[in-house]
This record gives sequence, structure tokens and C-alpha cells, in this order.
Amino acid sequence: MAGKLTLEQSFERLDDIIQELQEGELTLEQSFKKYEEGMKMIKHCNDAIDKVEKKLEVMEGNQE
Repeated sequence: MAGKLTLEQSFERLDDIIQELQEGELTLEQSFKKYEEGMKMIKHCNDAIDKVEKKLEVMEGNQE
């Protein structure tokens, strides 16, 4: 699921997950699933940011 989302959508979903976890109305099993989904969203966001940083480094290298 995370691969199909934009970075902005991933951040929004991560925010939703955090809110759901903080509400405390989930079962333990549901909480674990939300936690796992949240970790996947974080990885997706980090990967997307890394790609942008690498592109910027290449662009900056080409300008020098």
C-alpha cells in the first residue's frame, strides 16, 4: 500500500495511525497492526526523502 501513496499521503496516513493509537480504543492486536503499518509508512517516507536527497546531490554535482 505504501508504494502507491505520495509522500504527502503517506505523512497523512501516518498521522491518522498515530491518532488512532493515541485514542486507546484499539485492541492489542489492532494496535500491533497499526504499529506495523505505521512503521511501513515511516520506511516509505524515509525512502522517498532519500531519493529526493540523492537527486539533489546529483543536480548540485552537475552545477559545479
